[in-house]
Amino acid sequence: MNKNDLIAAVAEKTTVQKSEVEKIIDTTLDIITSTLKGGNEVRLVGFGTFVVTTRKAGTGRNPRTGEEIKIPASRQPKFRAGKQLKDAVN
Repeated sequence: MNKNDLIAAVAEKTTVQKSEVEKIIDTTLDIITSTLKGGNEVRLVGFGTFVVTTRKAGTGRNPRTGEEIKIPASRQPKFRAGKQLKDAVN
């Protein structure tokens, strides 16, 4: 399912217009993104938690040349599924 499929499914299930659903989903994603950028987590009870983790700097290899390269430290968004979501999938 892609974003357009999600918008169509929500619009059909709620009888809200697609344009309104798109605004709501875009706003929700923007809020989640800005919250994670600020270093906070987003916890949706029963669904899961979005968090930011820090990846340490390290070294890697260029697969083409075998040359060693430095990989800088970075912050990575992660999602941890909640118990209800895990149970629903299994």
